[in-house]
Amino acid sequence: MIDTQSLIPTEYPHIVLSQDNIPLIVGTTMKVVELVMAQRAYGWTPEEIQINHRHLSMGQIYAALAYYWDHREVLDADIQRRETYITQLEQQAEESPFVTRLKAQGLLP
Repeated sequence: MIDTQSLIPTEYPHIVLSQDNIPLIVGTTMKVVELVMAQRAYGWTPEEIQINHRHLSMGQIYAALAYYWDHREVLDADIQRRETYITQLEQQAEESPFVTRLKAQGLLP
């Protein structure tokens, strides 16, 4: 849970920083970087982001995107760190019993 008393305002009306300097969308637990990653993954326009995240206002979405573009280098480094971590987890993960059964049945290559 986010301690709302410890949030730091920014010059962006819908963006605050956590104690760890993580940019969050005001009134939510969504990080700016998570919104940007969703936009990249699905190629969504701001309007499509709002359709898929109805709890966000268009003002919040545009503020998050503006924050990203003004702090792109730092947030891109965070995105890269997250992607590297996921890749490491995927490499360490063993095949699930379900996938093993599907392969044994000839349903997966």
